[in-house]
Amino acid sequence: MVRRVRLWSGLVLLAFVVTHYVNHALGLVGLEALDAGRQAFLWLWRSLPGTLIFYGALLVHMALAFWAIYERRRLAMPPWEAVQLLVGLAIPPLLILHILGNRLAAELLATNDSYIFVLLIYFVFNPVALAKQTTVMLLVWVHACVGLHYWLRLKPLYRRLLPLAYGLAVLIPTVSLTGVMVAGRDVARLAEDPEWLAAATQQLNFPDEQGIALIYAIENGFYLAFAAALVLVLAARPLRSWWQRRHGIVNLTYPDGKRISVVLGTTILEASRGAGIPHASVCGGRGRCSTCRVRIAGGGLEALAAPSEAESRVLGRIGASPNVRLACQTRPNADLEVTPLLPPAPAMREVGPKPGYLQGEEREIAILFADLRDFTSLSEDKLPFDVVFILNRYFAAMGLAVEESGGRVDKFIGDGVMALFGVESDHKRGCVDALSAARRMSERLLEINAALKHDLEQPLRIGIGIHTGAVIVGEMGYGRAVSVTAIGDAVNTASRLEAMTKDLGAQLVVSDPVARIADVDLSAFPLQEIEVRGRARPLEVRVVKNALSLPVAADHRVAPAG
Repeated sequence: MVRRVRLWSGLVLLAFVVTHYVNHALGLVGLEALDAGRQAFLWLWRSLPGTLIFYGALLVHMALAFWAIYERRRLAMPPWEAVQLLVGLAIPPLLILHILGNRLAAELLATNDSYIFVLLIYFVFNPVALAKQTTVMLLVWVHACVGLHYWLRLKPLYRRLLPLAYGLAVLIPTVSLTGVMVAGRDVARLAEDPEWLAAATQQLNFPDEQGIALIYAIENGFYLAFAAALVLVLAARPLRSWWQRRHGIVNLTYPDGKRISVVLGTTILEASRGAGIPHASVCGGRGRCSTCRVRIAGGGLEALAAPSEAESRVLGRIGASPNVRLACQTRPNADLEVTPLLPPAPAMREVGPKPGYLQGEEREIAILFADLRDFTSLSEDKLPFDVVFILNRYFAAMGLAVEESGGRVDKFIGDGVMALFGVESDHKRGCVDALSAARRMSERLLEINAALKHDLEQPLRIGIGIHTGAVIVGEMGYGRAVSVTAIGDAVNTASRLEAMTKDLGAQLVVSDPVARIADVDLSAFPLQEIEVRGRARPLEVRVVKNALSLPVAADHRVAPAG
């Protein structure tokens, strides 16, 4: 709720800033256009509703900035977030005199705070203040743009509109400042006439010395109040930590065995940053992106408070399992083991919603291994270009056979193929698809041999092994070599079944559980009981001389034409 209020108050202030800067830009047209724009601006923002909304948003945004500083258990943060915070804290002291000299002077001293009034101050009476006001204009814009960018950067539409957003981010302040400079030059030229200047000063009702003294007194009071609030917030933090240390400490253990102690109320993300442990957080800990998510283990899991509505929404979007939480939203109240699920600097593709299996989960799937027979000896007398050509033709055909059957090519290993079935469907569907893929691979191999009969001394032959069982599926690897793969005993068994095709003189060896789960009748093929290294009990398999002789499941998908 606090973050949502801060966001909406910030959007109100952004609307005020944009309309104000657009009004400045009218100075390029002339002083009359500038004043006409001001009338529309005042109608919007100096009405009673506009005044309440703007100043309410301003006070709320400032108060929540102080609360954000207090709420942090540690002040360690990414550079962009530190810049955002420091710029935000610098804006009120720099801006207060501008507010007092315009709105307060108009309300209390009956000053006509038109653009000519302001431009006379900046370009005639006090040019030094122009540098200060230009600085605060740019700081306000930078603060707004950084906040807006880190709010929208996770939204797909924003990524497509990013060039336009960058263009507007540069164009709006540039045109605004240019309008101010052009209008200021015009006013300075008019002020060269003493009669015009005297008449303008009288008409605008510039504050007298007493009025100016009142404005500066209020400004100094604001500086003292602002500084006092900041000091109180900073002083309250160690007092809070001291109190919490007296009432409880929790220990967090990370995968490398590092163990850190934090006070109750510290989020997991704050704990990681405070201990110097790299931890991803694209949105800066605002609970919007899910990149800081961790897997929780240990006895403290049950003691954790339930996820908030906002955290539940993000976790639901990525299909997270019950033991996955957002590190920036989770405050441990008992010892925990935590495992960050994304690298410290995740790619943007890792931010969005993902199926649960990509994050790592146990699933019942079917695994297929296929390998070319005697290809090493077959390729000895061929040029490297010819070997690569033949292998690429083979890989394309096998990959297409797998995909047409609803499977996923896991990897190509030398001249072999590993494929997974049922990762995105159910267990039975995976077994049916794997048998269909074996049949299609045999068909594609015949096509390759026919097409390359003049280039091959002997036809290409393959051995295929298929098994099913529980495996761990997820995105694994490092850097660019990251892919969806599976690990587990069923994977090893499928690989060994493929190797057995050599000794059994068959094109396919498929475990009997695959046929049973697929509900496909393979009784026509010999049933053998074999010993598989690594398994305690023998495994029953069906030995298929030619995978083309496999029956086609009645409910299986039809390959696309062509």
